[in-house]
Amino acid sequence: MWVCLLKSKIHRVRITQVDLNYVGSLTLDRELMDAAGLLPHEKVHVLNVNTGARIETYVIEGERGSGIVGLNGPAARTGLVGDIVIILAYAWMSEEEAHHHQPRVIFPREGNRL
Repeated sequence: MWVCLLKSKIHRVRITQVDLNYVGSLTLDRELMDAAGLLPHEKVHVLNVNTGARIETYVIEGERGSGIVGLNGPAARTGLVGDIVIILAYAWMSEEEAHHHQPRVIFPREGNRL
């Protein structure tokens, strides 16, 4: 049997830009991606702490060290600059793997920096 568990979590970063006309969904600082173990185009859930919105989208690599957390395209309708979000990714694994799995969780500081 396969189970889906939390793979990565970026806890409480602030949206820095929204762009309704941009192609893509979530632009994320490459340093945050690397720290959380996220790959470009990986599916994620974005939970907006301010509004309660929860969306499913994918990650686009942003400039390393920029602190960017940008909602793009239709995702831009789910948050405002300054809103706090939590970003989650999940992975399928066997039950045996799941017993030993530890998700990668990061807690960035102000400015979405590590």
